[in-house]
Amino acid sequence: MLLLVVVLYVNFMKAEEPVCSLYDTVDTPFLSKDGDIMIAGIFNIHGNENAVASFKSKPNPAECKVLNEREYQSLKTMIFAIEEINNNSKLLPNITLGYKMYDACSSVQLSIKKALAVLNDPRSRTFSNLPCSRAPAPVQAIIGMSSTIYTQALASITNAFQIPQVSFFASCACLSDKTQYPTVFRTVPSDYYQSRALAQLLKYFGWNWVGTVRSDNDFGNDGIASFAQAAQEEGICIEYSAVISTVMTRQKYIKVIRLIKESSAKVVVAYVNAVPMKSFIDELVLENATGLQWVGVPAWMTKRLPAKEEYYKIMGGTIGMAYPNAVIPGLREYLLNIHPFWNPEDSYLKELWEVIFSCTFNSKDATKNKCTGAENLRDIKTEYNDESEFRVPSCVYKALYAVAHALHKLYNCKDGQGPFINKTCADKLRVEPWQVLHYLKNVNFTTFYGDNVYFDAYGDPEAKYEVVNWQHGEGGLIKFVTVGFYNPSLPDGKRIQMNNVSIVWAGGHNQIPVHVCTESCLPGTHKAVRKGQHICCFDCIPCADGEISNQTNSLHCMSCPLDYRSSQDKNQCILKDTEFLSFEEIMGSLLVLFSLLGTITTICVSVIFILYRDTPVVRANNSELSFLLLFSLILCFLCSLTFIGQPSNWSCMLRHTVFGVTFALCISCILAKTVVVLMAFRATLPDSNVMKWFGPFQQRMSVASFTLTQVIICMFWLVLSPPFPHKNFTSYKEKIILECEVGSIVAFCTVLGYIGFLSSVCFGLAFLARKLPDNFNEAQLITFSMLIFCSVWITFIPAYISSPGKYTVAVEIFAILASSFGLLFCIFFPKCYVILLKPEENTRKHLMGKMPSKSL
Repeated sequence: MLLLVVVLYVNFMKAEEPVCSLYDTVDTPFLSKDGDIMIAGIFNIHGNENAVASFKSKPNPAECKVLNEREYQSLKTMIFAIEEINNNSKLLPNITLGYKMYDACSSVQLSIKKALAVLNDPRSRTFSNLPCSRAPAPVQAIIGMSSTIYTQALASITNAFQIPQVSFFASCACLSDKTQYPTVFRTVPSDYYQSRALAQLLKYFGWNWVGTVRSDNDFGNDGIASFAQAAQEEGICIEYSAVISTVMTRQKYIKVIRLIKESSAKVVVAYVNAVPMKSFIDELVLENATGLQWVGVPAWMTKRLPAKEEYYKIMGGTIGMAYPNAVIPGLREYLLNIHPFWNPEDSYLKELWEVIFSCTFNSKDATKNKCTGAENLRDIKTEYNDESEFRVPSCVYKALYAVAHALHKLYNCKDGQGPFINKTCADKLRVEPWQVLHYLKNVNFTTFYGDNVYFDAYGDPEAKYEVVNWQHGEGGLIKFVTVGFYNPSLPDGKRIQMNNVSIVWAGGHNQIPVHVCTESCLPGTHKAVRKGQHICCFDCIPCADGEISNQTNSLHCMSCPLDYRSSQDKNQCILKDTEFLSFEEIMGSLLVLFSLLGTITTICVSVIFILYRDTPVVRANNSELSFLLLFSLILCFLCSLTFIGQPSNWSCMLRHTVFGVTFALCISCILAKTVVVLMAFRATLPDSNVMKWFGPFQQRMSVASFTLTQVIICMFWLVLSPPFPHKNFTSYKEKIILECEVGSIVAFCTVLGYIGFLSSVCFGLAFLARKLPDNFNEAQLITFSMLIFCSVWITFIPAYISSPGKYTVAVEIFAILASSFGLLFCIFFPKCYVILLKPEENTRKHLMGKMPSKSL
């Protein structure tokens, strides 16, 4: 193609005589009007149904078929805009725009041929006596075309001769490449934005499992490639991608439709041009391909279908992007005020009349009704005169005004302020198209109906779309209802703005249908992608204990802080319940009750001993030690209360040290009593003076020294590493155990070991004295009490280790109370029994009734 352009251009420049007539006989404009500045318009007024040439024989020339109402509407809009500009005294004053209209018949070859015809029109030589190849081209800009493939073909000529070209419907992102298409501008956004708009629309409705159909050209291939990238960014998966090629047989259509119907994705994004899409829809009707949610692009989204119920059955509920609609003042009346008898210069108007009214002006054609001329465009609604759909006319209108504003700036340039070398302006009498091209890059204006028009560095306009829904209209026609808008300049997540118009969905759904490969993972679960499948196909795995996910389709579960646990639904972290042995609960209350019971009982025993302090039973074995032992037992019972309640720094230090000191005092008293028993019995032997070595003073000092030793150990413990409150997160996952850590294990073991040492010595001595005379049974009672004491604390160790949570503290309290009750009952209850119930035995004679059979 480029080689053809170069050859023509070289011949064009070398010719001494005009060569412009090369195409004059066959490629003159079918509609033209002279002006000071000429603008060409190239449209696909007709379709082309020729098959692809095999080149086994001479190819037939492109044959123009049925007239396209939408393209003819675009042509009339261009003429309307030119006439409006010519009547505008503020825009290009004293300058008249003319036009040349060409029909490319939906053919790439004819598109190139018409572009060359623009350059070779002999009327372009009226301003110069130079050979035509050197004469300035009268056409300063070309408006066209409506499809990417034809726009590219036209650009191969406009690029070579630096003629500005403004397309009004070609949206391929490839046209934004200014290295290949430096002269191409357009008044529709690039498919780059269109693809992202579609992806975000699908995401807005929650659809992530789709199929695609595309045209086998740059528009379809580049569009789907761009959409695939945008879909991936939005988390949308494409199950399949079918192709509508240039030449499609019915078998190929059936194969594509079978693929669509058998796939699990019921949302189909169609990146197809309008004409092949119409043929594809006809095949969908024949195959009864219902239940599909179609998503359209502007290329066919507002293409009107015939008023048949079959079309709505297949395509009803279609949703997609369309270019913004517009109300252009005066255009509707202009389009309606035409008549083949009034406008004989328009050779295509009769054909349009025949298409719209299904009649013929050919008297020999008996298959159709005769056109009388009495038909009225106001009485019928067609694609041509549908005033509710001025989307494409708006783009044509803005293209004309963009060129007009560029020319206006060019002609109003002041010397010394121009944009060219040395700040010069263009020669007003010999304006070159490349100069218009420069000004076209910098246009910025607002239309009469409020649209702002400008071109960015890529020749593209501001990207805005309407979200359009296909709904049932009057007379069986499909109505294009605007249900929302897309504006890429808004923040992400707010670019899709839906209005309050109800949407009709495919299949008659009242609510947004669900189209996903896998239902969304609810909060409390996370996604696990299935191996070898799309990321949209996944399994939902529940979060583990202590983990949550609070969003839909979470990739991972988040761990809760240590103080928190996961809720039952695993969708939020809840503050863990704290557990400790409290006074309010039943177990705590029972332990307090037994502690107070032991205290009261010990007090009662103390009262009995005070009342009967002068009796032999009380006075025997040093009553002072007995009262001190009772006092220590009261402290032992009361110290258990320090283990109940929420642990704090003071309570943790108090409970362990008080426990250690009180039990050391208690065992020290028992140990002293045991020694006293042994010494007393030894003293009854002849010539024994042992009691003078262990009298009351020595007894007091021994108890004090044994207790003071424990006090010193506890002081070192509190100074070096005291007990402290601790939150136990490991024993239970759903709750926190508040407990006291001992701090120094060595100190804690030393305290317990010291008590154990005193208990062992006491038990050993008492065991040795177990065979003293029956009436004098103090050593025997001590033996039983120490046996119970040691048994309790030996069994305490495994119970303490195996008990969970607050039960650990309960076991410790139980051991304290059990050992205390054991000491109280074994040592003092027999004496109370004698004092209260056997007073006759509470005599010195009875207590000294038996003498030892042998010495110790």
